[in-house]
Amino acid sequence: MQRAKQLFITALFSSIIFVTNFFVPPPISSLLIVVQAVILALAVLFVGRGGATYVGLVGGILSAISRPAFGPFTFVFTFLYGLLVDFFFLAFKAYPADAAADKTKVVLAMTFSTVIIGFSSYYVFAVYPQIIQLTPMNMTPMISGLVVFVSAGSGISAGYAAAYLWNRYLKNVRL
Repeated sequence: MQRAKQLFITALFSSIIFVTNFFVPPPISSLLIVVQAVILALAVLFVGRGGATYVGLVGGILSAISRPAFGPFTFVFTFLYGLLVDFFFLAFKAYPADAAADKTKVVLAMTFSTVIIGFSSYYVFAVYPQIIQLTPMNMTPMISGLVVFVSAGSGISAGYAAAYLWNRYLKNVRL
């Protein structure tokens, strides 16, 4: 039954990631990283170690199929995001003990993983190919700071939302 639960959660959460990536156009879908962050955090809370990585892997494959032009990048960043979420949940020991999740640890794990994935995707898509030129006139440090600020805000809100949903409604759900 445990394996069936993992597969069900992985399929459900991966399909939610796919739907947000498929039906929402690319500039706006990047702003919906909060949805993906909440889903990945809940995957860890439901499945345990490796939950976000599984969801990131399957969600990345589905999202890559939906956007063939950016398929490799979509897959890599979705999978890497799941891997980072699992890593920081492990690093901060944010796995729920006694069925309750520590809000502070979940928020920290989600903030760090979201900042890293947000800044790295910004760098790979905008700075490295020199779509945004690194000159003082373009205020690149200001844009980079804005990316980090928005990513941190998304991670904080997603971590808080995931911990709240888990502690209030989902920790007693039997699958």
